[in-house]
Amino acid sequence: MTRVGGDWLTCDSTQEVLAMLEAGGHVAYAVGGCVRNALMGVPVADVDIATDARPERVVQLAQAAGLKPVPTGIDHGTVTVVSEGIGHEVTTFRADVETDGRRAVVRYSDDIAEDAARRDFTMNALYADARGTLFDPLGGLPDLEARRVRFIRDAGERIREDYLRILRFFRFSAWYGDPEAGVDAEALAGIAANLDGLETLSRERVGQEVTRLLSAADPAPSVGVMEQVGVLTRVLPNATTQALAPLITVEEALGLAADPMRRLAVLGYFDGKALRLSRARQRQLELYQSLISADAGPAEIAYRHGRDMAWDIAALRAASLYMPVAPDTGAEIAKGLGAVFPVKPRDLMPDLQGPALGAALRRLEARWIASGFALSRAELLA
Repeated sequence: MTRVGGDWLTCDSTQEVLAMLEAGGHVAYAVGGCVRNALMGVPVADVDIATDARPERVVQLAQAAGLKPVPTGIDHGTVTVVSEGIGHEVTTFRADVETDGRRAVVRYSDDIAEDAARRDFTMNALYADARGTLFDPLGGLPDLEARRVRFIRDAGERIREDYLRILRFFRFSAWYGDPEAGVDAEALAGIAANLDGLETLSRERVGQEVTRLLSAADPAPSVGVMEQVGVLTRVLPNATTQALAPLITVEEALGLAADPMRRLAVLGYFDGKALRLSRARQRQLELYQSLISADAGPAEIAYRHGRDMAWDIAALRAASLYMPVAPDTGAEIAKGLGAVFPVKPRDLMPDLQGPALGAALRRLEARWIASGFALSRAELLA
């Protein structure tokens, strides 16, 4: 009997919620990502719980146990039960009755196998009880052990239930799949046959999935398959993967943390508005776009935009040229960070004021930067 372990399972809050449901005469299991990640040795962030108890019963049991029930998705069978300040999404076993590619009509079920069958991938249909005993109703454990991302039963049917699963497939492949093992052929056939469904997805959902995918340690193999099967051009028009793998290599050499916007930029995609990204991320993409092919060197970029942007542009330029970052880049960035423009507005006043003053300061600053920050105040004002 396979057992699941981890601090998340033994923590008091999770045990309290599972014990509450079991004491009420119901079965209850941790399910999905927390079980998958624990078996893979990956950190667990959230704990989802599946049970045969109906939502109203979950609320009743939580209140009786002195816990706080929050009806976050009660119409769909989900109640968030808060224990020791930690929320656990408790969802009643469900089976799909009807789907339209974005949302499903469901009925409640008492059967764990029916609940498992409506999930997306076999590695996400794993359950564990309060004692850590693993329940695998669909045989997903071998796929997990092989790091094989596989749709439950018929790939095409799973995709037509929710077209976002196309992008989730590539995200899970990047995060949990084994690139050496290749990609499941049935999954790719199902994806290729349902590409038009991507057009029905909201740009917010697409942006979220693309961001998560590009946050993986090395998304290049998965994104490469996306390009081959025709998904990439549907979600990121005109994007190309040629420089993505070189960027990953450069990032590793420089010790740069994964940044989905840096990866998006190297794909040649800068339209943050189309993906409904945050304003900060949109500005980041716009700055990448303006600086990648600009004349400014690492020192000037560091001076004007900071250390992180300077390293990002150095990495993006190197990846685009398929070459390593220049050895003196670090020294140049340090020089730019330490530079202080020696001329102050008062040095040009009262002879110059308003727009003329601003224009003169910009001209002097450009001369100073072009000199490698070497010209002194006296030389600039002479």
